[in-house]
Amino acid sequence: MLLSAASPVPVLLGVPVRQGIPSPDWSGFSVGPLTVHAYALCILAGIAAALWLTTRRWEARGRDPEIVWDIVMWAVPAGIVGARLYHVLITDPAGYFGPGADPLDALRIWEGGLGIIGAVACGALAAWWVCRRHGIPLAVFADAAAPGLLLAQAIGRWGNWFNQELFGRPTTLPWGLEIDPASANFPAGLPADTLFHPTFLYESLWNLLGVVLLLALDRRFRLDGGRLFALYLVHYGVGRMLIELFLRIDPSLVLLGQRVHVWTSLGLVLLGLALLVGITRRRRARRAAVEASRT
Repeated sequence: MLLSAASPVPVLLGVPVRQGIPSPDWSGFSVGPLTVHAYALCILAGIAAALWLTTRRWEARGRDPEIVWDIVMWAVPAGIVGARLYHVLITDPAGYFGPGADPLDALRIWEGGLGIIGAVACGALAAWWVCRRHGIPLAVFADAAAPGLLLAQAIGRWGNWFNQELFGRPTTLPWGLEIDPASANFPAGLPADTLFHPTFLYESLWNLLGVVLLLALDRRFRLDGGRLFALYLVHYGVGRMLIELFLRIDPSLVLLGQRVHVWTSLGLVLLGLALLVGITRRRRARRAAVEASRT
């Protein structure tokens, strides 16, 4: 084993050997005429995990689990559509409607490109509609589903690993991510042995931490009325904002000198804080009114 004078990366017989997190050399497999994409499997696994956790929390509240299935049947498709629209219209519109682009590529969802913020927004609208049909406040379901949403996002992020996409800046850290130099996502002008920040892993771990925190806080303080969902918005928004601000380098719409996701993530944080403060104040006012009526 030799060391190159120009790079700290070990070389064997003059050929660079990258030492980091390897990326998969496949992104799917064929079953007859069909191609099963690893990206889709990660999304489906995340949905299944979220459904399991949300159903358990829903039943623990004495609610009918069939209602969860009813909500999921509408919220998941709406969320996928919203996630794709967010990516196409907000994240990278030039990639689909710019010079030389093919708008029909917007339909190639298996190649990646889902915006979580769009998924949450459209999924929430669908959930609100179903909850209204059942006479259930949306906040009740949102609090039950909040940890499951983070769990789904933690698992779904691994689809980016299989697609070798949405990685971060070059790094020399030992957990740097290997990207195939022949990949269309490999940044031009960089050496073939460049390693990158595994932002998919950072966000996945951040979301898993959020699952633990939300479950612990809910168990300790019994957060209801939409407060647990508000904390979900804050936790996810902070993590995503930091990753977008300091690490991500993939194409994105730039607004006021920053990637658009920085602003949308900040919006989630502010929305979550506003909901948390507003709900808490309203509950205190109601409690004070009840106590005043008893005196």
